[in-house]
Amino acid sequence: MRFFPILFLFCFVFGFSQNYSKDEKMVLLQAKKLDSLMMNNDTQIIDLFCSDVSFGHSNGWIQNSEDFKKDFSSKKAVYKEIKQTEVSEIKKFKNTFSIRRKIKVSGLYKNQDFDMNLSLLEIWIKKKSQWKLWSRQSVEIKP
Repeated sequence: MRFFPILFLFCFVFGFSQNYSKDEKMVLLQAKKLDSLMMNNDTQIIDLFCSDVSFGHSNGWIQNSEDFKKDFSSKKAVYKEIKQTEVSEIKKFKNTFSIRRKIKVSGLYKNQDFDMNLSLLEIWIKKKSQWKLWSRQSVEIKP
């Protein structure tokens, strides 16, 4: 069983279409890591962010880095599952990537269950050879 995480990582990184570049694969891996750390409520998630990160949520709520840290540590929202269902676009400009992807999310918000599909636009910037999340906007996809 201890080989499962390595096998998962291998399948995730190398399971992408052969058309993805090395940088694209690395940014997509960071996005997957973001989902995993958020789902596990792991404080290491902060290491994935630029200091001036901005989150726009599907309910119109906007968070900066300090707001995110406070709400994340208080477990205002607890994620049970975050599953990426699609990557529809990935574009690079200099040291910046934009990714459009869809995720299925379930969890608790202020002790109320939620289950939704979200469309995300994420902006990732390369800083000191690391891809960092600079901005993320989500929109709920209604059935």
